[in-house]
Amino acid sequence: MDYAPHVLVVDDDHEIRKLLARYLVSQGFRTTVAATGREMEECLVSNRFDLVVLDLMLPDASGLDLCRALRARSRVPIILLTALKEDVDRIIGLEIGADDYLGKPFNPRELVARIRAVLRRSAEREEPAAPGITYRFSGFTADQGTRQVIAENGEEVPLTSAEFDLLMAFLERPGRILSRDQLLDITQGREAGPFDRSIDVLVSRVRRKLGDAGSFQILKTQRNGGYQLSVRVDTVKAPQ
Repeated sequence: MDYAPHVLVVDDDHEIRKLLARYLVSQGFRTTVAATGREMEECLVSNRFDLVVLDLMLPDASGLDLCRALRARSRVPIILLTALKEDVDRIIGLEIGADDYLGKPFNPRELVARIRAVLRRSAEREEPAAPGITYRFSGFTADQGTRQVIAENGEEVPLTSAEFDLLMAFLERPGRILSRDQLLDITQGREAGPFDRSIDVLVSRVRRKLGDAGSFQILKTQRNGGYQLSVRVDTVKAPQ
């Protein structure tokens, strides 16, 4: 029997919880629901979850604070549910470690698609490293197999899974200008919405971790919402 991923849905709206629980179960997920931050913490203590769907607005706690605290102690994937007007909160959520977000109101089918995409990326991250291509650029070495980036001084650059995927999109297409829509499709397999600035957040984070935040010499911003890896890239294939 195939393993059914266990999803925790945290939302104070009773109708949304009931709708999502019923729909997720129909799509093959085990589902637990919580209405408050306290209930969420109780569920996390007594169960193991594969993903958490977390509303930003809860009666007893901030979803951002809960996301930050959970990410500090766990790598469980987190998808935030936000109102469309909460653009700043969505950006902060991505900064503190959320894997994706979805604006309310939303179609449950889209949430399921996001859940499956995030779980797929999480599974790939946990798989044993396989030999891959090594990319060398601007003093850094990025190993496709181990998903590690090593600086010139030998120290590892601590990139999240989403940040590494974004960097690989550029390393595999050096010199090419990539739009936000293209990057979102390459890294997450979906189109950008009118309020989606997650790629801008990821680019900013990667720039900062590569020491490129002030000069933009590695990742350059181009007109009309595009970005470009502007340094030389050398590749070394793993021996067969």
